[in-house]
Amino acid sequence: MVARPEPKPPINGLPTVVIVGRPNVGKSTLFNVILGQRRSIVGDEPGITRDRIHGQAIYRGRRFELIDTGGIIQNDAEWIPTEILKQAQVALGRAAHIIFLIDGRTEITGADRELAKMLRRLGKPVTLAVNKIDTQAREDLAHEFHSLGFRDLFPISAEHHMGIGDLLDHVTEGFETSVEPEEDAADAPRDPAAEPQRIKVAIVGRPNVGKSTLLNALVGEERSIVSPVAGTTRDAVDESLVHDGVEFVFIDTAGIRRKGKTKLMAEKLSVVMARRHIRMANVVILVLDASEGVLGHDATVAGYAHEEGRALILCVNKWDIAGEKSKRAFTESIRDELKFLDYAPIAFVSAKKGTGVKQLFSMISDAYKSASKRVGTGELNRLVEMLDFDRDIKVYYMTQASVRPPAFVVFTDKAKEMHFSTERFLINQLRKRFGFEGTPIVIKTKRR
Repeated sequence: MVARPEPKPPINGLPTVVIVGRPNVGKSTLFNVILGQRRSIVGDEPGITRDRIHGQAIYRGRRFELIDTGGIIQNDAEWIPTEILKQAQVALGRAAHIIFLIDGRTEITGADRELAKMLRRLGKPVTLAVNKIDTQAREDLAHEFHSLGFRDLFPISAEHHMGIGDLLDHVTEGFETSVEPEEDAADAPRDPAAEPQRIKVAIVGRPNVGKSTLLNALVGEERSIVSPVAGTTRDAVDESLVHDGVEFVFIDTAGIRRKGKTKLMAEKLSVVMARRHIRMANVVILVLDASEGVLGHDATVAGYAHEEGRALILCVNKWDIAGEKSKRAFTESIRDELKFLDYAPIAFVSAKKGTGVKQLFSMISDAYKSASKRVGTGELNRLVEMLDFDRDIKVYYMTQASVRPPAFVVFTDKAKEMHFSTERFLINQLRKRFGFEGTPIVIKTKRR
């Protein structure tokens, strides 16, 4: 087994439960069932999960961190299986309990035996879960798997939610009860003053622009598998860290391909999940490839974030191999190709070398503050009085309706939307007066 540095403990200090097994035994299905939400991509294609996927679960008032790992095949010469094993070993290093999942519909394989041997060497609590046991006849066969050398065995069917309660009763026994059993994790009492500010950041872009390398550089460890093969990341991979008193949750999403280029079911689902994580994020980092310049598909991906009203940062990666390009010329190229993102700040980085990565933390915080900014009605109306609008429309007053993104309601004498040029003029004046760098601004009109 490859020696790994001791991983950092989870920020929340919760006990960690890790699900491991060979490919296609149902780990992601079990992960989603325990978590109570669709967090990992599930499908019939083997090897869909590659990185380790985290989530916070609660069972009978016991909170714990749950990790889904990629299918483990030991001694495989292929590059991606080797990296999956490395990611799994990091997870196992922090595990308080391990669920070893095997397929109850098949014979015990050599891969199962090799993995069992590796898990026994760890000296950690391991529970054997025999999956796809959905009939009494199959349950009787499940006990044959005791030959793998684990005392605690539970027949389950993750797909049909059978046997999960008994499994979790055993796995979480001894975990601290932090909330009432009836209380949902989302409703647990929290002291806002005791918690750091939390910003959720989605890292998006075309395949192979360096999103996973950027995540690893930001968190300071090999959190996401990096490879020259486009499309290596499929699930969204997240990692939390505290920087200057602020908790950042970074989500490395799958590369968003053009619709016509997406063929495998796993890739199609990963694009859907990537767009979902854009919606759920507070700030989006769009990664561009400096060696290729701004491409048409970059604008498409950027459009997803803009349409969702997310605060946005443009991150030009691989700047170390960009050749003779100047930052000024590249900035002009970005502004020409992505005109609708004129509010987005630009960072030039080399994720591989770590150059310029630290500046992203302050840029994310600033963009989040801009998106969360609220301006009083009095200040807004003083601005309205100063402005010279198009004669075709009379603006009476304006108020801010919401934040993230900042949305303003303008009361006029017309029962129609503002002309594009008038709306643009008003947005520019709002930025000039109040800032709002890094966030789109929404204008809605109402007839008084």
